This record gives sequence, C-alpha cells and structure tokens, in this order.
Amino acid sequence: MPAAAQHLPNFEELGRDAGLDLDVRQCTGCGLVQLDCEPVAYFREVIRAVAFSDEMRAFRVTQLSAFAKQFSLNDKSVLEIGCGRGEYLKLLNDSGMQAWGTEVGVDSVRHATEDGLRVQQIFPDADNTFIDGAPFDGFFSFNFMEHWPQPRKVLDCIKRHLSTGAVGLVEVPNFDMLVQQGMAVEFVSDHLSYFTAASLRTALELSGFEVLEIREIWYRYILSATVRKRIPLDGNRFIENTLAQRKRVLNFIESSAQKDVAIWGAGHQALASIALLDLSDKVRFVIDSAPFKQGRFTPATHIPIVSPDELDRNPVGAILIMAAGFSDEVAETIRNRWGSSFKLAIARESSVEVL
Repeated sequence: MPAAAQHLPNFEELGRDAGLDLDVRQCTGCGLVQLDCEPVAYFREVIRAVAFSDEMRAFRVTQLSAFAKQFSLNDKSVLEIGCGRGEYLKLLNDSGMQAWGTEVGVDSVRHATEDGLRVQQIFPDADNTFIDGAPFDGFFSFNFMEHWPQPRKVLDCIKRHLSTGAVGLVEVPNFDMLVQQGMAVEFVSDHLSYFTAASLRTALELSGFEVLEIREIWYRYILSATVRKRIPLDGNRFIENTLAQRKRVLNFIESSAQKDVAIWGAGHQALASIALLDLSDKVRFVIDSAPFKQGRFTPATHIPIVSPDELDRNPVGAILIMAAGFSDEVAETIRNRWGSSFKLAIARESSVEVL
C-alpha cells in the first residue's frame, strides 16, 4: 500500500518512494480494528480536500445549522478539533456559533488566522494542554479521530475543556460499510483506527461521553455521532436521604420508650443503616432468624444479635423492622406470634412506616 495517503512523490522522489505492508488487527475486547504501524508524520494536521466540494459544503451548512438549533448553541462558544485552513470554522460561525479551532499545520494556521478565524496551533493530547476560549458548550471533530494514535487521550483532553452538559459531533469513516462492501482499498496508513458504530460508541462512552445518536451519513461513508459530556452523578442525594432517614428513625425511637427498642434484621442494609444512622446507643438488641448470626454482634456498632425467642424472655416496647424486601413478611410473623404486644414500624428506603 502507499506509505502515506497525502504524499504524492514528484519525479525526483520516485526512486526513493516505496510501498509498505499494512497489518490489520482487531481488539478481542472492544472490537476496534486498528493498523499495526506508526502514524504518518503529519497525523496531527488536517488536510481537507473535500473543502472544494460544493455538495459537501451545502450538506455541512444544513447539518451545522440544524445542530446549532437543536442544542441552542446560538452565540455559544464551540471548538473544532483539527480545523485545517478553517473551512468549517467559517460555517460554524455562519450557523450562529462562536467557533474556535485547533490545528498544527503552520500554513493552515496562518491561512485561517489571516481570514480572521480563531485558531490555536496545538494538538490536544497532553495533560497540561489549555485550549483558548474554553469552556466550550459544543465541539466538532470531522473525520480526524481515526488518525489519532491515542483517541481516548485526545477525547479526555477535549472533555476537560467542555462546560457541564456540552454536546459534540464526532465523525469517522464508516467501517461497517467497508466490511459489508469488502473495500480493502479503504485501508490507508493515515487511518490508524477503523470504527464501527459499536466500537465508536465504546470509545466515546469510555472517554466520558453519553452517545445520543450514531447515524450513517454522506452516502454511508461517514458515521456521525452526537454526544454529550456525561454529567457526574450527584452524591448529595445519599447524604440528604441518610440525614432525613436518621431524623425519621430517631422520631420513632423517641416516641417509644428510650432504649426500649429492638431492630429486626441483620442483613447488610440493616447493619449499614445502624452504623450510618448512629443507633449504637439507642437499640437494645438486633433480632434475626438466621441461627449463624445469633450470639454475635453488629459490626462497627457492636449491638448483640439475638433470636426471635429473646422477645419472650426480654420484651421491648417497640420493634423497628429493617429487613429490606422481607419487611412485610417479618411484620406479619410478629403479629401472628405476639399480636399487638409491640409497637411496630418498617424502615423503608426513604421513610419510616408506623404500622
């Protein structure tokens, strides 16, 4: 195969030009297909011959305007990774967005900046990279990701420069179609990775993006993925629920005779609840029907675990049932054996239900 797709030798170079063999590998884990070779020398640069296509330009105008409208990106800062000479930066600006770009090629950067476009001469693959204009509410990568030796490293860098919930458009050649058509001529040393819809989704999700949609576009030659920067889970919910549940449990205990309360259940949820809610000095003992738990103590809080028979010898005023999905069955067991001898309540996930 040609040693580089963008190297067209002149007459004097013919004697030094030689082809090379391309070894194609597939990961047995994620399924990504890659070439086993070094990247071409210019892999950080974008050389965009399709910029000369009127049909492609018309397609991009429609696509980018719709994207900006769908995600309310008018007047928002967006980033194109690998902007070449700024062909698409102009279209992004014309679509109502405020476009910034990164590019390595010296001539491309000069051309774009002379056109008044905002371009930074970097390739975003380092931990200490800072991209001008950040944080961005959107980003774009047009048929560039397949060139990167370490796609996740670049995606991680992009993600660090995005605002919360930012969206993006990531496009790569459609390897699903190439496999179906048996198009061996599409293997080229410039393209290190060959993404199917499945492996593209995997790469994007592993890099911290939620994949909203993957479509085949441009006569099926391109996979176009719409993504959103994944919003981290809000851990405050755990704290808020725990504090509220502690208040509910303490209200039940205080409405009963102080220290005259037992907990029924020594499962993992009950043991965690006793510790989280700080009940070690508020419960006389914990009841559990499993013989292997009886005669032992709750971890961290050191409350005795006893059999149900202990209630006959050492009755309490109230029982708080913490038996998760078995709580209603336990309540029925208590009523059947002891009637209304004890005040009962069930600790649900986010409530205390007095029976």
